Amino acid sequence: MRPGESVVEEGHLCLSCLMRHSLRFLWNATKGHRLAPWRSPYLLWRIETYCGVKMTQIGFLEFWEFLWRERSSLWRFLQWTAEMERYAHPKPKSL
Repeated sequence: MRPGESVVEEGHLCLSCLMRHSLRFLWNATKGHRLAPWRSPYLLWRIETYCGVKMTQIGFLEFWEFLWRERSSLWRFLQWTAEMERYAHPKPKSL
C-alpha cells in the first residue's frame, strides 16, 4: 500500500484506487460530453435501462436527480467496476 492510501476493509480496494477506477469509468462513459454528462448517449442509455425513463425525457435536472436518488447504488456499481478492472488487469507479482 502506498502512503496516503487507506484500505476500506481487509481484501477490499483502497479508497484512492477506487477513486481512480471510478474517475476512469466516468471519463470513458462521458466521451464527447465531459462537461455535460447529462447529454452522454451512453449514460442516458444506462439510466433508461436501469429505471425505464426514456432517454429523450432525461434532461439536466432529471440526470442529477437520478444521480442523487441512486447514489448508493451507483457507488456500489463503481466499486464493482473497480473490482472487475483489478481482476482484468492484475498487478504483476514481485519475486
